[in-house]
Amino acid sequence: MRSEIETLAELDAVSDERGTLSGHLVQSLDLTGRGAQLSRLLVRNTVFLGCTIEGHVAEHLIRRGAVVFPRLPDVPFDAYRAALYTPDELYAGLEGGYPATLDGRVYDWTRHDRSRLLDATLAQALHDHFISDALDELVTEPARTVGVMGGHALQRGTAGYLLAAQLGAALADRGRMVLTGGGPGAMEAANLGAALGGGPALDAACAELARVPGFADSVDAWAAAGLAVCDGVRQPRETVGIPTWFYGHEPPNVFATHIAKYFDNAIREDILLRLCGGGILFVQGAAGTVQEIFQAVTRNYYALAAEQVRPLVLLGSDYWTTTVPVWPLLRSLAEGRLMADRLFLVDDVEAAVTVLAGGD
Repeated sequence: MRSEIETLAELDAVSDERGTLSGHLVQSLDLTGRGAQLSRLLVRNTVFLGCTIEGHVAEHLIRRGAVVFPRLPDVPFDAYRAALYTPDELYAGLEGGYPATLDGRVYDWTRHDRSRLLDATLAQALHDHFISDALDELVTEPARTVGVMGGHALQRGTAGYLLAAQLGAALADRGRMVLTGGGPGAMEAANLGAALGGGPALDAACAELARVPGFADSVDAWAAAGLAVCDGVRQPRETVGIPTWFYGHEPPNVFATHIAKYFDNAIREDILLRLCGGGILFVQGAAGTVQEIFQAVTRNYYALAAEQVRPLVLLGSDYWTTTVPVWPLLRSLAEGRLMADRLFLVDDVEAAVTVLAGGD
């Protein structure tokens, strides 16, 4: 049976149990010093994806029927990575400044001409493919997965930030996995609430974070404040952020326990909205949030069956009818369509959560 082998422990288990790797995919493992073990295994039709393998061992594997995809040089990331990122991984080395972190180094690399050469764009495409694979492995119940979308400019310490955090907490309390765009502002707040839950702990975290309201003055201070709050949380609940290096000036928030960071923003947006099978809630935002609203609406507009239509909830009547008058257009589009009764305009957390998780 074909399977993905993503850890050395899995490799050893398959080796001991079956004595063959035939048909398996071995992904991004350091196999240095494993030549003797590999020589004892059947490897016909085994695919090695970006593994570290000594040259003579790789040649032997190929002669015996394996397919070896080499690691791609001169890129500051693993194009074949088998897992999503963690905040600690992306921000390791922050004491030396954000440019020294993995996230900072990759963003800097994307801004240079080297990143647009053919081998570099291939590496980015492979990276995004494997991030999508890891994301699909994590999000196994799309119907219980809810998106919270909103603007990156929302400052810590504001009423809007606290509201988004309470939304994340309330949805997670009802057993929903909360997905966001993974950035600062409303996205950070929703991931924070989902990870910590509501109550005094969330209030204390929001008060602590308010000391560094935004990232514009110093990403270092902004991220460090978030990591300090994370250090005080023993067992955060799972929540996902899906940011992009396309908007690399918006650093990823540290409260998403799983970070699916993409190079291609179009792919990132499509996958983010596709995975939110339980519905999507939109808090205040600007152009990016409006784009996400209509991208999500398009899926609903062309749905051929009622079960394909997901609830879309806009929070803030005045904002979405006057400041950014999206609601009237949505209602006009929905007239006579299956999505007509799956659009909601609400003004408080309780109403939003009732729509998205009221069936439990």
